[in-house]
Amino acid sequence: MAAADSPSTALRRRDLCSRGIRLAGKMRADVVDLLDTYVEQQGLDASASVAAVEGVPLAAVERWDEQTGTQRLLENLAAYRAFRALLAQMLEEQREQLGEADAGLGRALAAVLLQVSAFAYHLKELLRLESRGIPGEEEEEEDGAPPPPRLSLFEQKLRGQGVL
Repeated sequence: MAAADSPSTALRRRDLCSRGIRLAGKMRADVVDLLDTYVEQQGLDASASVAAVEGVPLAAVERWDEQTGTQRLLENLAAYRAFRALLAQMLEEQREQLGEADAGLGRALAAVLLQVSAFAYHLKELLRLESRGIPGEEEEEEDGAPPPPRLSLFEQKLRGQGVL
C-alpha cells in the first residue's frame, strides 16, 4: 500500500492522466470528423437515430456518481475494449466492401482504432497503479465480444454510424 502513495507513483499517475486526457480529446475530434465523413460517404442521414442499432452497446454513465474511481476505470476499460472490437469489425467490412475506393476512410478508421487501443492501454496502466487486477487481462480483447451478426449492407452502415 505504501508503494501506491509514493511520489513516483503519484507522478506516474498524473503523467498517465495528462496523456490520457490529451489522447481522449484527440480521439474525440477524430471520431467526430470520421463520423461526418462516414455519414457522407455512406449516404446516411446524420440526424437518424441509431440509439438502438443491434450490436452496439449503449453508453452507461448514469451511476458514475455512485462508483469508485476503480469501478469507473473498469467500466471504461470494458467499454473501450468493446469499441475497439466494433471498430475492427467496421474496418474489416469497409475493406471487404469497398476495397481501395475508400482508402481514406479505411485509414481514418485504422487511426481511430489505434487511438482506442492506446487509450485502453492507459486505462490498464491506471488500474495497475491502483494495485487491482484487471478482469480478462489474459484474454484477447475480442474474446468478450459476441460474434458479429449477419447484417445487410444498409444495416452494416447504420451499425457503423451507431458505433461512431
